[in-house]
This record gives sequence, structure tokens and C-alpha cells, in this order.
Amino acid sequence: MKIIKTDIEDLLIIQPDVFKDERGYFFEFYNEKKLSEFINVKFVQDNESYSIYGVIRGLHYQLPPFEQAKLIRVVKGKIYDVAVDIRKNSKTFGKWIGIELNDTDKNIFFIPAGFAHGFSVLSDYAIVQYKCSNFYNKEYERGILYCDEFLKIDWKIDINSAIVSEKDRNLKKFEFADYFNY
Repeated sequence: MKIIKTDIEDLLIIQPDVFKDERGYFFEFYNEKKLSEFINVKFVQDNESYSIYGVIRGLHYQLPPFEQAKLIRVVKGKIYDVAVDIRKNSKTFGKWIGIELNDTDKNIFFIPAGFAHGFSVLSDYAIVQYKCSNFYNKEYERGILYCDEFLKIDWKIDINSAIVSEKDRNLKKFEFADYFNY
């Protein structure tokens, strides 16, 4: 298992050791003992989503005390996964990182609490699984508009024909979002 640090502190890319043979493959998606040196998080909930090409989900987060760290992987397909730093006093506040996750290289993206998260689907469809460090709480759920002019996220698809839920189309712009203290 290889841990890759990104340009934003605490965002990590995890490259698992994948063992392949004539039968198929095997790898550890999550191993608390191995990851504890890099990630000090207890995960309590696993989620899975299925989305078709052109879908954008996000940018979502939950406020304290229900903030969530996430460990994201793609079971099938390919996505462009984005994390936006919303930690008010962070040196990278308002910056974002996007990475491609797919079912071929099996990389995993660790996003700590204090980040908004979203993804776009680049393949015909994608099945995405992610672990969360806290339970979902609708009252503490927030989000940032996916097409915010300040963030200027390139979702790697045609934004004008993106498939976006009504809820996500009505999220706040970055400048009006609820931020985390850091």
C-alpha cells in the first residue's frame, strides 16, 4: 500500500497493492492497522452510489458535530473526484483537488472532515463506494454549487449537459457557504 500526499494538506491518495493472477485480482480496500499511521479516523458507515455518464454529485459536506471524513473508491467505471478545502483558516482554504478514480488502478481518495466533496461520472456508468467517519444527519447537511464561478472546477465533462439533481442545482455559492474553523 502506497500513500501519496497531495498539494492540499491531509488529502491523500492511497494506491493499494493489487494481486492479480489467472483467477482475477485481490486487494485490501481498507486496513485500519496499515492506514492508522496516516489516517486517524474511525469509519462508521459505508455508502454506495450508481450513476450514469454525465452525472455530477456534490459538492456536499456536513457541519460539526456530524462532519465526515471519507474514503472513496470506484468499484466499476471512472469518475473525476473533487475535494474543496472549506477549513476557514487553512492555507489552502478555497482550493480544490480533483483526481480520476477508476476500477482499473483501484486508487482510493481520503478526504478528511472540513472538505466539500463531489464527483462527475466519466464512464458509461460508475459504482462508487465510500466509508464515512460519521453518520448522515440531514439537518447538518450543506453543500456548494458545483458550477461556482470562484472555484472554477473543471468536471471533465460538458457542464452544460451535466445531469445534476435539483437539490445540487440549488446549493449555495462558495462565498455564502458555511465553513469549518481550522
